[in-house]
Amino acid sequence: MSWIKTISFEDATGKLKRLYEKVTGPNNNVDNIMMVHGLRPHTMTGHMALYKNVLHNSNNSLPKWYLETIGVYVSLLNNCDYCINHHFEGLRRLIDNDKKANQIKSDLENENQPFEENSYNSGLEYAKRLTLEPSDLQENDVISLRSEGLSDGEILEINQVVSYFNYANRTVLGLGVSTKGDIIGLSPSNSDDENHWNHQ
Repeated sequence: MSWIKTISFEDATGKLKRLYEKVTGPNNNVDNIMMVHGLRPHTMTGHMALYKNVLHNSNNSLPKWYLETIGVYVSLLNNCDYCINHHFEGLRRLIDNDKKANQIKSDLENENQPFEENSYNSGLEYAKRLTLEPSDLQENDVISLRSEGLSDGEILEINQVVSYFNYANRTVLGLGVSTKGDIIGLSPSNSDDENHWNHQ
């Protein structure tokens, strides 16, 4: 499941048990990316707060399926199969159209622009540069996104999703987290409550 020791739901006690109970899915399943935080539960609190607020918060104005697309793209750029598998399944479920979801993934894999909306494609290009060449970004990159019709708040949303997925990818890749035992594609269902972390 990972290269470091983890603590199962059944063996967890105290604060860790309470955190696991907040993030469980069916049959008390805890995603491995969360379980890898078991030796330092406070890091799981930080991870979940960031994840929930950048991806699953009703105050975001960009559609959740687009934010998931960004996550899949960043994960593809980082070769993080764990996050690709989990978040592509989430994207597929949100779009509710397997053919369209598969086409988006294929376009991302082949560096094709998957969307008719230039603003969405420009957001993906920004995601790529922020992931692979972060120190090369300039104010003009943000001005370009703005000229495509994205508000500064939406640019911030894209920035935060890209930043989160780079963090998550490095957590997974740096600790050898696998999908063994995971239920692929679960996520918090209540975007109106930032404290609702249960995965469904």
